[in-house]
Amino acid sequence: MATSSPVRHAWRVLLGLLLVTGVLFGINALGVHVFEKSSWTPELALDLQGGTQIVLSAETEDGAAPSSEQLDQAAAIIRQRVDASGVAEADITTEGGRNIVVQIPGVADEQTRERIQSSAQLEFRPVLATTAGTNTYVGEDGNETAYPTPDDSLNATPTATPTDASDLSWVSDKLAAEFQAYDCANPENDPSSAPKDQPLIACDPSGQAKYLLGPTELTGDAITDATAGRDPKSGAWLVQLTMNADGADAFGKVSTRLNQNRINELSPRDQFAFVLDGSVISAPRMNGQILDGRPSISGDFTQETATTLADQLKFGALPLSFTVQSSDTISATLGTQQLQIGLIAGLIGLALVAIYSLIVYRALGSVIIASIAVMAVLTYIIICILAWRLGFRLSLAGVAGLIVSIGFTADSFIVYFERIRDELRDGKSITAAVEDGWGRAKRTIYISKSINILAAVVLYILADATVKGFAFTLGLTTLIDVFIFVIFTHPVMQLLARTKFFGGGHKLSGLDPESLGAVYRSRSQFRQVSTATAGRGAKNARAKGEAERRQTIAERKRAEALAGDRSTSTGSEGDA
Repeated sequence: MATSSPVRHAWRVLLGLLLVTGVLFGINALGVHVFEKSSWTPELALDLQGGTQIVLSAETEDGAAPSSEQLDQAAAIIRQRVDASGVAEADITTEGGRNIVVQIPGVADEQTRERIQSSAQLEFRPVLATTAGTNTYVGEDGNETAYPTPDDSLNATPTATPTDASDLSWVSDKLAAEFQAYDCANPENDPSSAPKDQPLIACDPSGQAKYLLGPTELTGDAITDATAGRDPKSGAWLVQLTMNADGADAFGKVSTRLNQNRINELSPRDQFAFVLDGSVISAPRMNGQILDGRPSISGDFTQETATTLADQLKFGALPLSFTVQSSDTISATLGTQQLQIGLIAGLIGLALVAIYSLIVYRALGSVIIASIAVMAVLTYIIICILAWRLGFRLSLAGVAGLIVSIGFTADSFIVYFERIRDELRDGKSITAAVEDGWGRAKRTIYISKSINILAAVVLYILADATVKGFAFTLGLTTLIDVFIFVIFTHPVMQLLARTKFFGGGHKLSGLDPESLGAVYRSRSQFRQVSTATAGRGAKNARAKGEAERRQTIAERKRAEALAGDRSTSTGSEGDA
């Protein structure tokens, strides 16, 4: 019963490994065939694949060149936005004292471009009026015609001093005419640079609705955090804002006023517009007082658009405004040839490890080769999944991390096998040596791998972006190494130890007790060499010498003492 229990355990563990592998391939298959966002090949980073280069040119109000501090701050914010979008290995640099060069692996999608180009100037403005996004109306004859251009003679000054930002006194005759004639589709209409203390005419991103808004009452500086999530009641996507103390206090007063307008049925003056770079991204009605500084932006959001907006608001506004100077596709800086060289180096490393394993451990080396093969399969499919879910891209530094991990992986198996061999030298059976060797080896391996993972984490946090790929793949493969060691290598050894070839200690198995120097029954008693093996005295002498070298000082003293007792006993018998 005790003999078969490890066998059953080993088969269950290997079955679990097969199940995990199947689940991973199933997840990636969903990404490929259902969501159509994954691939069966890893995504490559900028240095291996090439990608998109966007050059942003900074603009200041007086036309002067921006300071280096402003440019560096803008580059840092853009990097945060790009990283938040899941794009890995992006290269963002300043150039010429005015430009920021953004290089992204692969083809940049529209959301990523918006993250980079948008300055995320958020304003909170009350709604004074709203209508369709065009400047047309239906005349008395039933035909649609455009509103005329506002006459310059119209009064442009409010007739009464406004009491608050929602007061209709802000709407002068000329402003009302401009609002009616405002065409959202006209590219010359750019409200993003309008004064914050004056009313504003703006449209929603689709251009289907236009709004006449009061002065700005809050800006994005009041926001300390922004997250995308689902409304627990409706399930719709929304953006949850968290404001600082001053922002919460100001927003509480605004929400109180707009809620009173709702009660008095003063629509649309119960609405509060969230204006992002001159575009009304949402204009919800105020349904009550919000005094805790945690309002939500709701609207026709998808997961992608809600996440994009939350990231833009979270990382703040750029200290400068930018125009896109160019947007081009760039070639790989290293290219296919360097990738092939890296892969060849990895294959050479695998071949050397395989040759070394077979020479030193004979047939036992095949377990090392099989373990590395299983690890390679799991690493490959996990990298494919990470490319889909986290935007991970394999750079040349990442390939180097994979190559280095081959040696670290082989090191784990060597520690394990040497522990097994030590147990065999102590005179234990092969099955017992496998179990006891496992108990000793795993502690050593867990400690060493913990140090490797810690080093990878520290390197990933502190190193430059070009080195992060190395740290990431090194840490990932270290975790997979431990997983393979527990769920594949040891169960396989448990099964092999019960075969005739390995369990019988065949000379080519790598587990031959005699060739390993196991010539003593215990740590202090050597086996006697029989006359049948006298012809092999030299070999037995070498084996005995190996065993003696592996004895501790205490074991040698005990062996010498027992040998002395046997000599004394023999002498006494002779005298008698």
